[in-house]
Amino acid sequence: MFYLFGFGAVFGAVATVTSRKPVMSALFLIVNMLCLAALYAQLEAHLIAVLQVVVYAGAIVVLALFVIMLLNLQEKQGLVRRHKIALQIIGGVIVAIIVTSLAGSVDPSAIPISAEGMEEFGTVAGVAKVLFTRYILPFEIASVLLLAAIVGAVILSRSKV
Repeated sequence: MFYLFGFGAVFGAVATVTSRKPVMSALFLIVNMLCLAALYAQLEAHLIAVLQVVVYAGAIVVLALFVIMLLNLQEKQGLVRRHKIALQIIGGVIVAIIVTSLAGSVDPSAIPISAEGMEEFGTVAGVAKVLFTRYILPFEIASVLLLAAIVGAVILSRSKV
């Protein structure tokens, strides 16, 4: 099953990038996200799998689909066609940099793994324990920043009316 969902994730990612139609590209992105969620579920990280489906495949990709349909991006594809060779060269350079930086840099023995925390890995209790103990300050800072952004968006939208 791992190889099936792994192949599905790679296929979804490649099809997302190579698709000529923006709507089909967003749908292939949903396929990629669902395969990644299945891989997370196989690793017994059920909370992360559910969040992958609900947040990314459910909310963000649907929002992107609405933007694509609202802007009618079918007319904007001429820019990509004119600069296709330059984009391919830039993409190849980025892939080469990533591959060379990852080659030989991962040492599995250097990763600290504690057996005591592995039974809670990926569960709601495990994520909540780490989030609300070790990372409480960054969590609260992020929540205050998001609240400020929401208040600013409401103020800006009400001043236009």
